[in-house]
Amino acid sequence: MQAASLLALFVAQLVLNAAWTWIFFGLHRLDRAFVDIVVLWVLIATTLIGSWQVNPLAGLLLLPYLAWVTFASFLNLTIWRLNRSTG
Repeated sequence: MQAASLLALFVAQLVLNAAWTWIFFGLHRLDRAFVDIVVLWVLIATTLIGSWQVNPLAGLLLLPYLAWVTFASFLNLTIWRLNRSTG
């Protein structure tokens, strides 16, 4: 994967990461926030694989970010499911 493609993926991650915060905390749209964070997870995984091909250390350094977003996704889903009956 080319460096420009990896940079575009990284910028898209930043946008989705910021959007998730606004959607989840600002709009209180837990369903849309979950969709956002799943797409974010896919972009991180794609960036990790592409970075690994260019420089394994770069890919390795994205693993904690992917782990955190995995955990945050689980929290988002759980909070959404627990709050579906209210509101």
